[in-house]
Amino acid sequence: MEDKIIQYLAQLEKELDIEILLACETGSRAWGFPSPDSDYDVRIIYKHKKDWYLNLQEPKDSLLRFYENNDIDISGWDLRKSLRLIWKSNPALLERIQSPIIYRSNPDFLKGIHTIAAKTFSRIRTIHHYLSMAKKMLSDMDVEKGYRLKTFFYALRSSVACLWILEKEIMPPIEFEHMLEGLAIDRTLLDRIEELIALKSTVSEAYLHKGESELFQFMESCISRAEAGSKALPSGRAEMEDLNTFFKTMLG
Repeated sequence: MEDKIIQYLAQLEKELDIEILLACETGSRAWGFPSPDSDYDVRIIYKHKKDWYLNLQEPKDSLLRFYENNDIDISGWDLRKSLRLIWKSNPALLERIQSPIIYRSNPDFLKGIHTIAAKTFSRIRTIHHYLSMAKKMLSDMDVEKGYRLKTFFYALRSSVACLWILEKEIMPPIEFEHMLEGLAIDRTLLDRIEELIALKSTVSEAYLHKGESELFQFMESCISRAEAGSKALPSGRAEMEDLNTFFKTMLG
């Protein structure tokens, strides 16, 4: 499937007259807990030629395409939009620039965006994103009737991300395994999480799971801690001029 993704990326560049600065995998494949039938969530950051930016009315700055019967979805944001979002410490962007699965990349862009992201990273803004996701996903699950492991892991990963942000001063890693390794979590819980990741790798996304009361209690405790401690967290510290300079540099 990787060859097809690379082919579609080249097709997009030609069709839209753009240059892809980063094309990577997100979602369960990048997080480290895919199912056998997980689709491919390809996310890109791209730039147009200089003249495209010289308009009084800004053209569309995002794209979305589906391929292979929707098994591959490619979506992304233009460079200017991406930098505006990184300025706001957008969690989706913070994740994708850390993706372990990269299909295309510009080394200068990756180096520069990582430097900027480290400065713009806002613990308070980011924790609110993961806190909201964790609460929503938990509310969507019925422990007695059963729930999809995909929903369970979305809730679990978001809950652990909240814990990371409370305890660390750097961005939460995109890979769930690395997030778990960096925190003091009970070994029994970690062992059970590993077992469930192994299970998820063998069952379809339609599979319904039940139980795991201890992990639900753990998620609820993470959420409670996040709600209590989030207000005291700091915001980012970058200067807008840093982003302007990087933007101009990437446009050449």
